[in-house]
Amino acid sequence: MSPAGSPDSRTSSYSRAALALRATALVIAGGLASILTAWGFQLIGGYVPCKLCLEQRIPYYVGLPLAVLALVLMIAPAGAASRRTLAALLLLAVAAVFAYGAALGVYQAGAEWGFWAGPSDCGGGTAAPGSAANMLNALRSTRVVSCTEASWRMFGLSFAGWNAVISAGLALLALAAAAVLRRGTSS
Repeated sequence: MSPAGSPDSRTSSYSRAALALRATALVIAGGLASILTAWGFQLIGGYVPCKLCLEQRIPYYVGLPLAVLALVLMIAPAGAASRRTLAALLLLAVAAVFAYGAALGVYQAGAEWGFWAGPSDCGGGTAAPGSAANMLNALRSTRVVSCTEASWRMFGLSFAGWNAVISAGLALLALAAAAVLRRGTSS
């Protein structure tokens, strides 16, 4: 084992910091790709999200800014161990937020497969009509989206199933980055 100030320990510390930085950047890139894909399916593809689908977006709205803040703190000048410790704590929060998102995805995917009952109040639709004259037309064309019916599947997984997989992966990446970063500040 090399002494704390030796070139080997500095190289090892640098590589741990670089690994944590890359993992955090991957959390941000993967999270952005996922939420932008969800918005794309809604706005371009015409898929109307249900209540649970919209709730599954919240971890992205919370987790991604926290991950960006952690990344900014990691880029802090050398010797700022307290900033890296704060970044590790933020990454733990990011992991918890995305783990919650994965649990929501599993819950909805399980309801879609009929493993358990979904929420009784779950349905969605489009925005309110622009005028009273358009209200009847809006009522005719509005389709209530059920949380228990998958509107799309790829390789057997629905939107909710894919969200569970992606959110779990993002949670694990954030957790790994926090662990690597924390180990780097303790040496």
